[in-house]
Amino acid sequence: MPTARWNDTVIAQSDDTVVVEGNHYFPADSIVAEYFEDSATHSHCPWKGEASYKTIVVDGKRNADAAWYYPDPKPKAAEIKDRFAFWKGVAVK
Repeated sequence: MPTARWNDTVIAQSDDTVVVEGNHYFPADSIVAEYFEDSATHSHCPWKGEASYKTIVVDGKRNADAAWYYPDPKPKAAEIKDRFAFWKGVAVK
């Protein structure tokens, strides 16, 4: 089962990930909400749309903008709506 870990802690786990461009997108209900804080950061992908970010906080350590998601993706990326992907040292296996 795909599992996302940061700081030796499981932050997401699901059998229902969608892989796009090599990234596993986890359903919103599979993330451990207590480890995520809202971020004001956004970025734009020409074919997916505008991404929003979350900061991961585990045991007082912060990984700014290490999770991203598309709350309103373009039609070609509809399958990743409200799913979370990770980078910045988050291991997904």
